[in-house]
Amino acid sequence: AEISTLLLLFVRKVIYSDKALRVNMNESLSILFCPPSFSKELRISPCGLHTTIGITLLAYIFIFGCIQHLYSRKRKTRHDDHYSQDDENDEEPLPSRFQYRGYPPSLHKLANAVQSLVGIVALLNGFYILFILAEKNRVDSKLPLYLLTSTICRFFAWTIEYYLVACERKQNQRWSYFTQGFWYLAFILTNIELYNRLVYFTKPREDDGPPEWIQNHVLMIVYISRYTITLLLVICAVTLSIMWRRSFEAQGYNPLNNQSQRSLSGENATLNEDGSPDDVEASRPNGKPISMADDPKYAPPTTVSEFITKMKKLIPFLWPTDNIRLQIYILICILLLVAGRIVNVLLPYQNKILIERLTERKFAWQEILFYVFLRFLQGDVGLVKTVQNILWIPIGQFTTREVSVKMFDHLLNLSLRFHLNRKTGEILRVQDRGVSSIVSILSYLLFNIVPTLVDIGIAVIYFTVSFDLYFGMIVFTTMSSYIIATIAITQWRTKYRREANLLDNAMEAKAVDSLLNYETVKLYAAEAFEVQQYTDAILAYQNAERKSTMSLYILNSVQNTIIQIGLVAGCLLCANRIVKEEMTVGDFIMYLTYILQLYGPLNWFGTYYRVIQKNLVDMEKMFDLLQEVPEVKDLPLASSLVVKKGEVTFQNVSFHYDPRVPILKNISFSIPSGSTVALVGPSGGGKSTILRLLFRFYDVQSGSILVDGQDIRYVKQRDLRSNIGVVPQDTVLFNDTIRYNIRYSKINATDSQVEEAAAAAQIHEKILGFPEGYETKVGERGLRLSGGEKQRVAIARTLLKNPQIVLLDEATSALDTHTERHIQKALRRMTVNRTTLIIAHRLSTIVHADQILVVQGGEIVERGSHQELLSIQNGVYYKLWNKQLKLHEKMKREAEQKRAALAAAVASGASTDGFTDVDTLIMEDEGETSTFPHTAENMHEDDLSSALPEKARSINLNNNNNRNQETENYE
Repeated sequence: AEISTLLLLFVRKVIYSDKALRVNMNESLSILFCPPSFSKELRISPCGLHTTIGITLLAYIFIFGCIQHLYSRKRKTRHDDHYSQDDENDEEPLPSRFQYRGYPPSLHKLANAVQSLVGIVALLNGFYILFILAEKNRVDSKLPLYLLTSTICRFFAWTIEYYLVACERKQNQRWSYFTQGFWYLAFILTNIELYNRLVYFTKPREDDGPPEWIQNHVLMIVYISRYTITLLLVICAVTLSIMWRRSFEAQGYNPLNNQSQRSLSGENATLNEDGSPDDVEASRPNGKPISMADDPKYAPPTTVSEFITKMKKLIPFLWPTDNIRLQIYILICILLLVAGRIVNVLLPYQNKILIERLTERKFAWQEILFYVFLRFLQGDVGLVKTVQNILWIPIGQFTTREVSVKMFDHLLNLSLRFHLNRKTGEILRVQDRGVSSIVSILSYLLFNIVPTLVDIGIAVIYFTVSFDLYFGMIVFTTMSSYIIATIAITQWRTKYRREANLLDNAMEAKAVDSLLNYETVKLYAAEAFEVQQYTDAILAYQNAERKSTMSLYILNSVQNTIIQIGLVAGCLLCANRIVKEEMTVGDFIMYLTYILQLYGPLNWFGTYYRVIQKNLVDMEKMFDLLQEVPEVKDLPLASSLVVKKGEVTFQNVSFHYDPRVPILKNISFSIPSGSTVALVGPSGGGKSTILRLLFRFYDVQSGSILVDGQDIRYVKQRDLRSNIGVVPQDTVLFNDTIRYNIRYSKINATDSQVEEAAAAAQIHEKILGFPEGYETKVGERGLRLSGGEKQRVAIARTLLKNPQIVLLDEATSALDTHTERHIQKALRRMTVNRTTLIIAHRLSTIVHADQILVVQGGEIVERGSHQELLSIQNGVYYKLWNKQLKLHEKMKREAEQKRAALAAAVASGASTDGFTDVDTLIMEDEGETSTFPHTAENMHEDDLSSALPEKARSINLNNNNNRNQETENYE
């Protein structure tokens, strides 16, 4: 009965009484439980508040903690019984079923940090108990017992919470709803305590009572620490929940029922290129499903983690380490940001003062001038923003330059396999978007988003302190709702924007691909087909863009609704306070000015966030490119290549592009210094692969390639390639001058050296015959030059490089015989005293080789000189040679028939329309007869002069000039 009476008395005194309540523990000790109450409007008594908070936390954790602990133990027991028999046959322990609900390895550090935060709060309360007991002795037992009681309750509550959290981490479970609910409850109660303190400090009264326990520095430190940690716990709880759910959804898991949408048996699992199972579940030998968290390499992508990772990668490009001037500019921009925030606070307050002075019928010229000055400083066109934008220009250019150079250098250093598998137009589009998005993100973050968020925080504090909590809550609720709605809806619509970007890339790549292959499109009259494909690509892109735009309109509507609701609530509250004479008209004007000033940039916050999301999507592909690892790269201790003789050796070389399809099988051969070796054989046998391996575009899977006894894998690629010259089958030139293209092999070569190389390649006189000489533009991919001219330029470029090793990859296979004879002469002069490796389709061009290797099916099936290989009856080389002889005879007969028919038509004056395409001509040279096909691309006047009568020659040339690009040649 006494205890019940005391409790009722205690409740009554704590909540209602302004008198001190003393609980007589015994006659010798009187402890003050509650000091005289100093409650006032909109605030609870500190005694009642602290006591309620402590008891509430302890009651919550005692009730729900017990339920959670019992349920967890029961579930674990049921699971262990279910799998005990199966686990006996396992070589390794199988994770428990509810490990599917655990956090993946990428979130373990964050989960451990949360556990540590809970422990810190418990220790903090324990420390404060000791401090209160020590303080009790110092103040001579004048101790408010409610502080000790509340702190003890909190200490036990957080200690139990730490135990439950530790149990969950030990069992690899994610935080339960009870655990997270405790953090939310603690945060809410702490905010109520914050509100109570703000009211006390902003509106103290004379009869408030002794403030020493409220204003004690240690208490304030403990409270601030407790508030910060509970805030972090709430943020971590939300973050972990989102990241946990996405980590499973990204891999096809349904986190609600612990089941995967993939095959759990592994029977239908796909394999990676290396033969490893693509499904994580399929990697368990006994076919049992395993947790995604068991994969040590698994790191699920999330918006937060992606953003942080990308920002870390941008740091080297943001701070100009070697430029003091730009560093000073950055610091000034930061100071201007701070100045802008101060101006935003002063302007509404100055507006209030101005209104009040004018209401008093005073000529407030000073207030007006100061107000105008603040307006001059504020805004997008204000002085602060203008100076900030001017200073940011060189900083943005620095970032753009650094990222562009880094990206371009990375692309050039990627392996050949990457470039063969990617479209040039798509790569360039990704690079352009990625570089421009970086500067855009930095500008929006530093000058729009961060200042807006800071302004919101300042506004909430300002209105809470200047007016009361209601105004602060209106501003905070409105701004928070706006930001949350913006982020949520934008996250939803990001998939539409991502799809639109992918389709835009595909559309751009299709257009570039068609234009680069302009001649092929024309040759096959495929204009309508290409236009239809481009139209389909545009329609697909516009369909995705329509979805993205519709979702944007939905977002704008939701944002506008939230802003108007907040504005109405604040204005009505102001009007009510003015009617009650609790506020002045100046206060209303200040509130309205501040809110409208705040809503201005907030209206653009959705745009800022959308642009950031768009730029992050644009940066995705660029960062993917930057993360591409070159397949072939120099070793850390790679040595320089020393070439003295130029001897090349292949020792038991095996290679494949795909493990299932071997290309080279144990190839071995040697090219002595100064000798010539030719590779012949059917297409697809691996001849071009041998050249690519020698250039080290790929690394061999087994065996080794030696240059003068040095393994090319252990030398620098730059040294290797600087000692090798190549004349490819299809020479592609830069869209620049002839001089530039020849000099490309030796950038520091003089003009005289360039001309000497051109003369050695027998193209010097031809170049001088052009109107602009060596400054003649060759066009894109060298299309303004004929095939023979391009090959001569390539030979001149190789001669200027003066390499010890020369590679000829069917250098004349695409040329006519007349042009080929001249090119062959230049090639023979170029290969004198040089180690030469030739790939040839026309066997007549390699009969002079010191050794001929016949490659078939990835193996060298025959080797020897031309005469030695012909002596092998029914050999591969023998059959290839005879096949070409038969083809030669057939083409010779057809050419003679067509030439005779054309001569007869010209002599009789009949129409020659049927002879405008001369397929085959016979050219006599040094007693040898050669055949060559003629097309519109390689038909020239000098080719026809010795084969056709003048009239027929003029007819043929006129028709050819109307149908091909020879009119652009300077012949």
